[in-house]
Amino acid sequence: HRSFATDIFTQIRLVSHRLLQQYWRSPSYLFPKFLLTVFSELFIGFTLFKADRSLQGLQNQMLSVFMYTVVFNTLLQQYLPLYVQQRNLYEARERPSRTFSWFAFIVSQIFIEVPWNILAGTVAFFCYYYPIGFYRNASESHQLHERGALFWLWSTAYYVWIGSTGILANSFIEYDVTAANLATLCYTLALSFCGVMTQPNQMPRFWIFMYRVSPLTYFIDATLAIGVANVNVECADYEYVRFSPPQNKTCGQYMQKYIKSAGTGYLADPSATDECKFCLISKTNDYLRSVSSTYHHRWRNYGIFICYIVFDYAGAVFLYWLARVPKNSWINRVRDRLIKLTSRKAKD
Repeated sequence: HRSFATDIFTQIRLVSHRLLQQYWRSPSYLFPKFLLTVFSELFIGFTLFKADRSLQGLQNQMLSVFMYTVVFNTLLQQYLPLYVQQRNLYEARERPSRTFSWFAFIVSQIFIEVPWNILAGTVAFFCYYYPIGFYRNASESHQLHERGALFWLWSTAYYVWIGSTGILANSFIEYDVTAANLATLCYTLALSFCGVMTQPNQMPRFWIFMYRVSPLTYFIDATLAIGVANVNVECADYEYVRFSPPQNKTCGQYMQKYIKSAGTGYLADPSATDECKFCLISKTNDYLRSVSSTYHHRWRNYGIFICYIVFDYAGAVFLYWLARVPKNSWINRVRDRLIKLTSRKAKD
């Protein structure tokens, strides 16, 4: 009297295996996904190849992290038509014949998409992290392995988040184009208020909540800090502030109190007496504070970002059930179960 021939775990295992085979046999989806990842990340990495630790170099590295996120829209639009095709096939053929349940369908979609996104995120990590020069900062701070592993975790999590956002947007919407427009709108809002184009202290108080709820706030905060934290700044020659010290004083004597009170900045030659060259920032951590980022929040931010992914997948399952699962059949099953229990009690 069960609705399906096997239990839900067997259904998920068999449907996931079938979907894995279908992905492997669908080069029209996987090849563009990885080609886009390789070319876009290599383009960003070699456009800002081995950015240095000057003030402009730090700006370039922050810009590269910002550009890293722009792959969102294209990857999302590659995935949604495939998902809609699978969903239409299930709802037209396999759900009416009771081949497997809706829960097995949606969970299998999640299980199989995640490994491919982790693989794509790994490819993106190698194509971006080393050309941009983040490994040199990690080596300079004696954190080469730790920070490399952390950035890999963030890279893979970002690609998984793209997939989770796609399935959430399309779980209750009929057409993939409409779902893509909705996801793009949410992504644009998240990107606009992530703290790069406008710092949080410059945002109107009404919009500060967007800075706090945007997942890209935590992504850019953590990845930028992992990439550049804990090393010295080396100003380029044109970035120094130049001035003359008072007579009978060296630049170091003249600027000593200011540097001590400001807590940042350094002189190119403290013993100079004719012209002082002063760099406004001495540590990359000072730069990170100016853009509301800190290395100490790296694990906190990662946990928050994972919560966004879990929320997306849980929301996708719930909204699919709410919008696309026939409720009459569910009510009928409950009714049949109650009738069976009542009849058993009557016999007893």
